[in-house]
Amino acid sequence: MATITRNDLAMRLRDKFGLTATDAYKMIDIIFDEIGESLTNGEDVKFSGFGTFKILTKSARIGRNPKTGVPAVISARRVATFRPSTEFRQRVGNK
Repeated sequence: MATITRNDLAMRLRDKFGLTATDAYKMIDIIFDEIGESLTNGEDVKFSGFGTFKILTKSARIGRNPKTGVPAVISARRVATFRPSTEFRQRVGNK
């Protein structure tokens, strides 16, 4: 299984569009910063044909320590989620 890193993305942009490595890294940083900023501000981020990133707010609840079984409070928190689009699920499911 391959992992695509920030470096891999930058090199693909460089090769495909003739960007310098520095410009490719800047472009990736700008995109990820914009996604992070939007999510931080409570906005959904939708990429047509790919999917949607959202922030969900989870309330506090009682859980258990898996090692000891002792009940513990799991604090309220916000989590990032991703829901793939139907088109993306079909593409991935057909491989």
